[in-house]
Amino acid sequence: MHLSEVTHPNQLHGLSIHQLKQIARQIREKHLQTVATSGGHLGPGLGVVELTLGLYQTLDLDRDKVIWDVGHQAYPHKLITGRYSRFHTLRQKDGVAGYLKRCENKFDHFGAGHASTSISAALGMALARDMKGDNFKVVAVIGDGAMTGGMALEAINHAGHLPKTNLLVVLNDNEMSISPNVGAIPRYLNKMRLSPPVQFITDNLEEQFKHLPFVGDSFSPELARIKEGMKRLAVPKVGAVFEELGFTYMGPVDGHNLEELIATFKEAHQHSGPVLVHVATVKGKGYELAEQDQVGYHAQSPFNLATGKPIPSNKPKPPAYSKVFAHTLVKLAENNPKIVGITAAMATGTGLDKLHAKLPKQYIDVGIAEQHAVTLAAGLTCEGIRPVVAIYSTFLQRAFDQIIHDVCIQNLPVFFCMDRAGIVGADGPTHQGMYDISYLRCIPNMVLMAPKDEAELQQMLVTGINYTDGPIALRYPRGNGYGVPLMEEGWEGLPIGKAEILRQGDDVLILGYGSMVYPSMQAAEILSEYGIEATVINARFAKPLDTELILPLAKQIGRVVTLEEGCIMGGFGSAVVESLMDNDVVVPVKRIGVPDILVDHAEPKESFAQLGLTPPQIAERVRNAFFSKQPSVVS
Repeated sequence: MHLSEVTHPNQLHGLSIHQLKQIARQIREKHLQTVATSGGHLGPGLGVVELTLGLYQTLDLDRDKVIWDVGHQAYPHKLITGRYSRFHTLRQKDGVAGYLKRCENKFDHFGAGHASTSISAALGMALARDMKGDNFKVVAVIGDGAMTGGMALEAINHAGHLPKTNLLVVLNDNEMSISPNVGAIPRYLNKMRLSPPVQFITDNLEEQFKHLPFVGDSFSPELARIKEGMKRLAVPKVGAVFEELGFTYMGPVDGHNLEELIATFKEAHQHSGPVLVHVATVKGKGYELAEQDQVGYHAQSPFNLATGKPIPSNKPKPPAYSKVFAHTLVKLAENNPKIVGITAAMATGTGLDKLHAKLPKQYIDVGIAEQHAVTLAAGLTCEGIRPVVAIYSTFLQRAFDQIIHDVCIQNLPVFFCMDRAGIVGADGPTHQGMYDISYLRCIPNMVLMAPKDEAELQQMLVTGINYTDGPIALRYPRGNGYGVPLMEEGWEGLPIGKAEILRQGDDVLILGYGSMVYPSMQAAEILSEYGIEATVINARFAKPLDTELILPLAKQIGRVVTLEEGCIMGGFGSAVVESLMDNDVVVPVKRIGVPDILVDHAEPKESFAQLGLTPPQIAERVRNAFFSKQPSVVS
């Protein structure tokens, strides 16, 4: 059977080990070819090919449910659930999503873009099953990196308290999240991986017992229990920990041995109550370069499959915002030992790996634990440290309660740096940084700022480090800057809450925030071609607003447009409207941003066009709002 013929996972039933190995090889080939061509996550899916095939051969997927923790490890799952023919569209507009989506496929039982959620969701489904008197199996697949997240531990604690609820948890242990795992739990699991092979112990015990008088080749159940007890004493007590928590523990199992996987999963299904199967895998398995560099090949832009090197672009690009952030933070930290960078298992993505390499004592990786990261930072500030919490906008949402209770209520000077703010492209709704302006603006004591370009990002980093009156947050987009000259020394911060005028005109006032400042300027130039002159302001701060500058101009010009790369509900535009109304400045306002929709995966430029956020579209929308008698600019 060829992989292209597999449209339903139940077609794996009855296949021989040889046939499954052929399917595994084809999955890896298709996976590698697709990601090499269009980019995407590479290492996670390559590591779970045999795990997926072995598990699915023991389940009836018309009834049973598998919940994957973080969808990017589920590419093999996608390839055997009817998406082979469309897999070349991975992460492209209207194509196959890079994560699991309930609306995409009936076998995607729970969407997931972040880690540590699968056990909670699976347990909920198992409890619902029991309430309805049904009898299907529920399986949660979770990585050892995700086990650093508190939510996973909460779910394990709950599941272990339900001895009559059948639930299988498959622990995919590859010693990695994106970067190498940190913390006591992964270290404890690694002890099991690094111990002498369990089968070696078993075989030697059996041989020793066979030489005892009256035993010979017979091996009674009593001696089998002795052997099992000796085995448990001979390895670290990982299994004992899970069993104390109420789980039946099985493993560790070789995650690339199909025979062993299938036998173990079949046995696990025979147990009642919660069961945990510990599977040892290799991230990037089957592609030597990915096995050797598991961090670098976690996800890749298009690359040469033979060499593993990225396909060079036609022209050099300005530095990415994350690189400018990292470079500047390292320079600042070199001169200030109180600066400490904090990441939640995203060192490479945020750029903090550069800080770790240069100043390891001023770097902390807490694992996939955003809530802990925020409260840890709060504790650091209490002792005079200047923590810089670098977390993607979408993932900082997980720590909303800690931001309020542990930071803002106590007015502690924690500096939040939110990468990937706004439209992120191919990763889709789970990763779009749409809501940070709204969810942070409403909290007392919080200051919000966003740079128009990479040089202003440097200024704002200095501003955030120097600000000690309370919490402050900085958002910046994914991708490259504009190529403006960067500062290498003599950096100065910005006055809190002060904007700047970039262009003057009498017909309309355009207020751009962060990444939408340059598009505001470009839209103003288009408007000028039609005799409409705009004043353009770089707001810099969403909170506090520069009302001393904005209010008189709004009143004088009489037409206001706000632009932001984020949700317009409760966002920057809302802040401007509220300020105008509170100060009795009653003028028409056009808010332009992301409407009340989920932005799906696509190239960022495609998303901007679809949302009407390109400069020509902005100019058209301004003209339609205030100057509708003018001829159209955009067809």
